[in-house]
Amino acid sequence: MPLAAARTDGPTRAAPGFALLDERDEWLAFSRELPASSPGGPGARWESSVVFEGMHCAACAVTIEQALRGAPGVREAEVNAASHRGRVVWEEGATRPSEWMQAVMRTGYRPVPAHDAWASARRQAETRRMLWRLGVAGLCMMQVMMYAAPTYFTAPGEIEPGIVYLLRWAQWLLSVPVVLFSCQPFLGGALRDLKLRRVSMDLPVALGMVITFVVSTLGTFEPEGVFGHEVYFDSLTMFVFFLLTGRWLELRLRDRTAGALEALMHRLPDSVERRNAAGGWERVSARRVRVEDVVRVLPGEAFPADGVVLGGHTSVDEALLTGESTPLARGQGQRVVAGSHNLTAPVEVRVEQVGAETRYAQIVALMEQASISKPRIAQRADRLATPFLVFVLLAAGLACAWWWPSDPGRAPMVAVAILVVTCPCALSLATPAAMLASAGALARRGVLVRRLQAIEALAEVDTVVFDKTGTLTRDAFVLEQVHVRAGVTPAQALALAAALAQGSLHPVSRALLAAARDAGAVAAADVQEVAEVAGQGVRGRIGDARGEVRLGSADFCGVPAGSPAGPASHLSDARGWLASFHLREDLRPDAASAVAALHELGLRVRLMSGDRPQATERVGHLAGIDEVLGGCTPADKLRLAREAQRQGARVAMVGDGLNDGPVLAGAHVSFAFGRAVPLARAQADFVVLGKRLMLIDSTQRQARRTLRIVKQNLGWAVAYNAAGVPLAMVGWMPAWAAGLGMAASSLLVVLNALRLASGPDLEGA
Repeated sequence: MPLAAARTDGPTRAAPGFALLDERDEWLAFSRELPASSPGGPGARWESSVVFEGMHCAACAVTIEQALRGAPGVREAEVNAASHRGRVVWEEGATRPSEWMQAVMRTGYRPVPAHDAWASARRQAETRRMLWRLGVAGLCMMQVMMYAAPTYFTAPGEIEPGIVYLLRWAQWLLSVPVVLFSCQPFLGGALRDLKLRRVSMDLPVALGMVITFVVSTLGTFEPEGVFGHEVYFDSLTMFVFFLLTGRWLELRLRDRTAGALEALMHRLPDSVERRNAAGGWERVSARRVRVEDVVRVLPGEAFPADGVVLGGHTSVDEALLTGESTPLARGQGQRVVAGSHNLTAPVEVRVEQVGAETRYAQIVALMEQASISKPRIAQRADRLATPFLVFVLLAAGLACAWWWPSDPGRAPMVAVAILVVTCPCALSLATPAAMLASAGALARRGVLVRRLQAIEALAEVDTVVFDKTGTLTRDAFVLEQVHVRAGVTPAQALALAAALAQGSLHPVSRALLAAARDAGAVAAADVQEVAEVAGQGVRGRIGDARGEVRLGSADFCGVPAGSPAGPASHLSDARGWLASFHLREDLRPDAASAVAALHELGLRVRLMSGDRPQATERVGHLAGIDEVLGGCTPADKLRLAREAQRQGARVAMVGDGLNDGPVLAGAHVSFAFGRAVPLARAQADFVVLGKRLMLIDSTQRQARRTLRIVKQNLGWAVAYNAAGVPLAMVGWMPAWAAGLGMAASSLLVVLNALRLASGPDLEGA
């Protein structure tokens, strides 16, 4: 993707690079067509993921959103201030990516496709530029402090006036590169804001820098003037250094998060060996791989698509995609997923799903959605950002006016201290930094967060409702008992049933086949003309006197219906009933411990299922759940959940996503197990990639811990501003201390949020 051309300094020069993104093959790399639109039609709607360069605060996010929403053809826009990522929904017939990207460029920010291969290089270049600015500011600060120190340790008159003026000139010369080079991020952002008649967090900081430099310059050139009593070059260089240090550390910490998401997005290989028409292998671009192609994946390479192994046997690493921490064996007939890594041996794979249909693409879409979405607390902070900045400017102006009659030389510096100390960077970072760190920690352990608001909602949940089949139980049955007629052994009956079941995908057929394999009886019977009758069973013919044999329901097999304790399947031949296989649902091994852990958290646990009440009660008893309701339709589940909500309960629903869509959408927060449905279409707030129910408990603990840290961050940000403003207004906080406090407060909330990235509450999951 030719994105280097898109990285320019102005909209005119950027136009050719953005125009290349108007080709469908290019925008497909960072966009997906929304299911509700008509595929390929003029009204097709696309959702694009974009990174915005040049952002620093919540006010920047608001500005970009307003520019996007004002562009023709853009239907939705959402930008996250912490991740610098955005989501843009646009209509193909009304606009193209270059048009709404140009609208963003006109506001002074650079939009870059989220999957841009050059994103990492640009981040590294930005970090290097920041280090140069920081180095210049640090070196000049030390020299300025050296020339300012004599006036700190001597009484007035001890140093000759000529020497004092010489020291001031030296400080001025050393401050010029700081203003012209190191201050460029702040001054450039403020100038851009003034041109567009808006307010952002760069404006008060830049005003503070300019005022300090101008006042000190006047004191240097006119030592007998109003401002000649004192110069503040040391304060200027110090708070520039402190602000750049804080911004550089924030950049490094943000890059760690962006790098983790980028590592997931770029797991697919650039090329792969594909079998050609002559039967040989040729290396082609991974984008050219299509369904039914046969590819060869070598050790150390990632699988480019979902498929089935045709030849070879290897181990694969699916940790990032399924939450399974140990390598998994994969051989002939077994499925492999795009983005997982081949570890030990070459394998040949027949491709079944490519592009957006792969499990990998759906996981990436969910992680992108989480990195873009905003919690309600962050949305409120965004709305308050601009009014708060206006208040800061007014407060600084009033403080300067109040001080001017008594001390005009000091009045501007009081205003500077207020401008710097009240910059609400910490407030804008408090919530999104914590939410993103928590979402990243959960993703590494197999739980994808679709909406960051869900973390906030989960922390307040007091009731957890489980579905049964596919959630508390596995999506399979286990053979419990075999009853046979006289003259037939259980092994013979099981072998015959397995021969019929080999061609069926029904869960009962898979259970019988698995039991026969365990007993070594799969190949003991030879059945021909096997045919499956939908909803009834399987029939076939064998060569001995038994003629046609059937496996399935009692009616299908001509067997009088009994009343088994659980699911049952019957086997019959020409003589009638031959055997009955009684099965039971296989409870997940950690179901009871997961329910017990939720009880320990003080949560109420309920079970609702569409299965028979007797079977539901049995599973509830095994799992340790007292409140059990069976025979529930999807509408019943939704009605019962809403009744609990009307009574004041905060409900979390855990389902498999197949028939639980309504209640998953209607609950305050919901979990779905990712293997059950296409991930991108799930209604759940959290998608559990693995099979561990204990992840529900650990996610609840992580949500509570996240909310505690968010409150700590917000409390610190508010307390810092509440203390800093009065100190600055009475003149007790110099500009350099204000800069140090602002940088330290922003860094503190980010570091506090990063505690969530490796939370101990998840280790036991």
